[in-house]
Formats: sequence, structure tokens, C-alpha cells
Amino acid sequence: MFDKNTYIQRRNALKKTVKDGILLFLGNNEAPMNYPSNTYHYRQDSHFIYFFGIQLDHLAAVIDLDEDKEIIFGDNYTIDDIIWMGNQPTIEALAGQCGVTHTQSLANLINYLQKAQSSGRKIHYLPPYRDDNKIFLHHTLGIAFDALKQKASIEFIKGVVSLREVKDDEELQEMEKACNLGVDMHMAAMRYCKVGKLERELSGMIEGIALSGGNGVSFPVILSQNGETLHNHNHEQKLENGRMLLVDAGAELKTGYSSDYTRSFPVSGRFTQKQKEIYEIVLKANLEAIAMAKPGLNYFDVHLHATTIIAKGLTQLGLMKGNAEEAAKVGAHALFMPHGLGHMLGLDVHDMEDLGENYVGYTEYIQRSSIFGHGSLRCGKTLKKGFVLTVEPGIYFIPQLISIWEKENKFVEYINYDKVKSYIGFGGIRIEDDIVITDTACRVIGRPLPKKVTEIESLMNLS
Repeated sequence: MFDKNTYIQRRNALKKTVKDGILLFLGNNEAPMNYPSNTYHYRQDSHFIYFFGIQLDHLAAVIDLDEDKEIIFGDNYTIDDIIWMGNQPTIEALAGQCGVTHTQSLANLINYLQKAQSSGRKIHYLPPYRDDNKIFLHHTLGIAFDALKQKASIEFIKGVVSLREVKDDEELQEMEKACNLGVDMHMAAMRYCKVGKLERELSGMIEGIALSGGNGVSFPVILSQNGETLHNHNHEQKLENGRMLLVDAGAELKTGYSSDYTRSFPVSGRFTQKQKEIYEIVLKANLEAIAMAKPGLNYFDVHLHATTIIAKGLTQLGLMKGNAEEAAKVGAHALFMPHGLGHMLGLDVHDMEDLGENYVGYTEYIQRSSIFGHGSLRCGKTLKKGFVLTVEPGIYFIPQLISIWEKENKFVEYINYDKVKSYIGFGGIRIEDDIVITDTACRVIGRPLPKKVTEIESLMNLS
């Protein structure tokens, strides 16, 4: 936890964004894997962490705007709990650590909310993503399950986004640690990548590094020689000479702050000419996007610039043709890069995505594109100092997508399908770094992680 004044200041700032009513925060509970006492690794709700800092199950909190009162609802551990878990702090002590003076039993929460609701007071809640919290809201507030997301408070959502999207110095210090841990993970993957190993050997190793240095991985590890599958969680292949390995992985600290990196490198430790040509295009897009990002610029413009570099590079190789800038603008590049340039990062690896991507990454003035590829950009809005984002251009050769587009004669004026088909089996390349927007530009967070061809080859061939 941070100092209690941090949480007090955050809650006071939030109070200014919503007019009246009750702001309801539902913490996350333990979730069973296969029977009640054998649970998944626990993770508190990120909004609860941000405003209260307490990472414990079976908690809820309210900010009562009308009565100017904050209450944490929870129950102290019994001796039966303590026998198994050891001595635990009281709810009163935990509340004191984040500057909350009022506590009540969790059983009182239903009555508190229903009494307020019957008095005509508004209860603001955020879109629920856990089933037990959906059930609670349904039974307590009488909202139909299929209406829960629709009836979430837009005022509350926008207020939370306005605070969490800008990272302060305390948060950036945590993210620096998370990024350094992520660097350790990727350096280890490069060092121990050898022909004949199984992908899961590397996946398990880097997940162990994340656990030994923090709260584990910030999302399930993506590590595959089939890098053309964007979120490939299968790790059962044997590492083969001549193939590229794509590793997309990050770490989460005990405080909840995350990192997110991707590196792509040859299993053999040496790039072939063909691999190097594609890799250098992606690297150029990554480097120029980072050099371009600054306050006042729309992130969509950075995305468009990166996709134009992709189109220009592929045109030089003969995989695309025609005017590269126009090809990127209309979305012809998306055969090779169907995703956006990046997303916000913080307590969530896709920060605040539970609130709705359009609330986080767009505004009423900057709307999501309807063009395939461009429409996948998770954050396109105007950059501000303190925004933390990923920069992750890529090039992929997806057989099914190539086949569909060719049959549809899609963008034949921009795509050389005969040559593209000769790359099927190549896989995919993505290069991802985490940046923070500064006063005039941006900087990459964390220690340098090799991404130049010579740097990667040197690291992989040390032993």
C-alpha cells in the first residue's frame, strides 16, 4: 500500500466527479478452481486497489456523497480462520491504513444499499465482471442480469477513468519495478532459448521469475513459434531451427502494477535474411512511434504512422504495392497487422478495460475507426502527460486471413498475394515496449531490453 494520504486524495478527487448518491465498490472474492477451498491465485479488483489499497477478499466499500461518509464493509477473521491462515489485521486496522474511519459488517451492506435505494437515492456502480458480484447486484438492487452493464454509472466510469489514466510519481515508481521485472523475464527467455527445448520450458521459467519477484504474470504468457496467432497460449511445440519465437509477457507487482513486453527472436540465435527483413520493418515502426508520441497528439495518429511504415516496408519487399500511405489509410496493411498499436497500462495490463474500451481509449470527439485493423486500436485519444501506453507494432502471416482476402479480391491494388503466400509458415513478429508520456515527449519505462538485431544475436550467443 501507499501512504494513506494517497488514497484519501484519490477518493476526494473522485467525489468531485459525481454529483450525488452512493459510489459502490465491490472487491473481488476468492474463486474456486475445482472445489471451494482450492482457489485460483487471488487478485483484488483494481478499482478497489486504487481507491482503498486493501488486497483482501470479501470486502466492499461505499463513498456516500450525500452524507459525506466513507465505509468499508467486511468481517474480522475468526479463530477458525486464524488457525489455518495465521493472525490477521482487523477490518478497522485495514481501514485506518487507507484513511477510512467507518467500518461495518459485510452483512450490513445489503440493508444499507436497499434503504438508500428505497429512499430514491442513486447507487452508482461500475460494470461488474465477476459472476458473484453480478449476482449480488441482481439480488440487492433488483437489476436484471442482462441490464447490469447497461445500468452501470457513466458518471462513475468517467470519474474513475479521469483519475486512473494519469499516473503519478508513486505509480510510475511501481511501474518502473514491474517493467524491470518484465525485462528479466524476456532476457531469460532469450538466453535459454535453444533448439530442442519445449516452449513450455521457457514459458514456465519466465512465469517463475514473475512469481519470484512479484505477484506473478500480468496476463497468461504468450510464447509460441506460431506467432501469427496473436494471443497464442499453447506452449507444447519443440523449438526448431529456422523458426521465430514470439514472447509476449509481463509481470505484476504485489501492489498490482503491471508491465507488458513483446520480443521476437530466432530460435537458432541468428536471423536469416528473410527474418531480418521483416523484423527491421517492425523495429522501425516501433522506434518511430516511440519517437513520435508526445502530449497533445492523438494516439491514433501514432498508430497510423506505424502502420504506414509497415506498408512502406512491405512494399519495398514486394509483398505490397502501390501508394503505401494510401494503403495504410484504407486498411490494406491489416492483412499483416490486424491489431492496434497499443493500449493503456497500469493496475491492469489493459488498463481499466472492464469499464469499456471506448470510455478508456476514446472520447465523444475522438471515435473508434470502423476500418478493420484501425478499429482494433484500444486507445486513440489525445495523449496527456502521465499516460502509460504500450507500443507494439507487428507483422504476421495468417494463412486463413490471407486465403479469405485473396478469394474476396480484397485490396488487390495494394497486395501481391502470390508473394505473400510464399511467407505462409513464417509466423509473426511483434516488438512491444511500455512508454510514459512526459512534458514534451515520452520515455520508455524500465531498463533497456535488447531489440536491435545485433543486440539480440549477441545476447543469445553468449554461451
